[in-house]
Amino acid sequence: MQSTTLAPYASKQFLKPPIRNPNHTQISASSSSIQLDSHEVHRLSWQNLSSTFPPSFSSLLFDAQISAPLIVSSRRYDNLVVRAALLPDSAGDTTNPSELAKTLQLGSMFLIWYLLNIYFNIFNKQVLKVYPFPATVTAFQFGCATLIIILMWTLNLYARPKITRSQLAAILPLVVAHTMGNLLTNISLGKVSVSFTHTIKAMEPFFSVLLSALFLAERPNLWMISSLVPIVGGVALASFTEASFNWIGFCCAMASNLTNQSRNVLSKKLMIKKEETLDNINLFSVITVISFFLLVPSAILIEGVKFSPSYLKFAANQGLNIRELCMRSLLAGVCFHSYQQVSYMILQSVSPVTHAVGNCVKRVVVIVSSVIFFQTPVLPINSLGTAVALAGVFLYSRTKRIKPKPKVA
Repeated sequence: MQSTTLAPYASKQFLKPPIRNPNHTQISASSSSIQLDSHEVHRLSWQNLSSTFPPSFSSLLFDAQISAPLIVSSRRYDNLVVRAALLPDSAGDTTNPSELAKTLQLGSMFLIWYLLNIYFNIFNKQVLKVYPFPATVTAFQFGCATLIIILMWTLNLYARPKITRSQLAAILPLVVAHTMGNLLTNISLGKVSVSFTHTIKAMEPFFSVLLSALFLAERPNLWMISSLVPIVGGVALASFTEASFNWIGFCCAMASNLTNQSRNVLSKKLMIKKEETLDNINLFSVITVISFFLLVPSAILIEGVKFSPSYLKFAANQGLNIRELCMRSLLAGVCFHSYQQVSYMILQSVSPVTHAVGNCVKRVVVIVSSVIFFQTPVLPINSLGTAVALAGVFLYSRTKRIKPKPKVA
């Protein structure tokens, strides 16, 4: 680092008499610092100074003192050290590397969450179009998730929970609601387009407010109720103008909203004791495993054995590509568990309101990507209804921050 120099006489001493203070101050100048200390200098009078130099130089020095005097107050500037140094390059940089890394990690998790959800909906729709057995498909997806969870526990990638009898009693209603919600969603996806199913599922806040008021005695504020108006109106507008409208698909999507929000309400109502609660990831894992064992006999009872080698051979003779079916079913099952796992990981890192906003954006991304991939015909009025409904969902997630003011007694 180059030092700052004082030109033109940086290495010489400049002695000038003060005007208002009889005490003289010595200025020691070097290429790196200027030090002023009145206790280390001699008291010199102007007469002694003039006698030191020739008469011509003394008069010149006196004229310079009059025209541009250097006035230094020894009382005010005692022991003043001025050091010339260059500022470091990072002096104005206030970015915390750890905060930046955390932000990048969280952004990557949101991106993975969206991509996995997009691929799940695409692969799932492709399977359900040629293999119209939603209960069997849902059971297979829960089976893939169960294998991933058991592998995760076996390799100690995540601590295996110890479930007590009271916890199991509280979890079973959640299992039933979670299983029914996913099954009804797959039935809807088999009957209508992906975009229409997710447009109807934008009605989840409506059922959340309704069930919370009925079972938890939570009164919504005015802003929350106002945000439900565009949600209901937008879904109604999109439904009336949907080209692939089907009553079974519509009712199953609505029923999936009811079951999914019932699961959320039950989780608040039943899991009260903090010492008995599980973290989000382990709770989701336990629910998934139990749902698989609940779905297998239900799928066989409803649809029969539709994944046996004999049936697959029969389907192959009918022109079904079994290899592609198995591959896309496996990919859908892996994406099914992975996107929900990442969703719970994000929920542990952000607030519920931020997660709700991210979920709203995710639904927009899924709708747009499915329309582009499957080339779904969309009318302008249908697009308007979907946009209004999703805008209402976004407003609802923002109004959840508003808490009612406590009543003053």
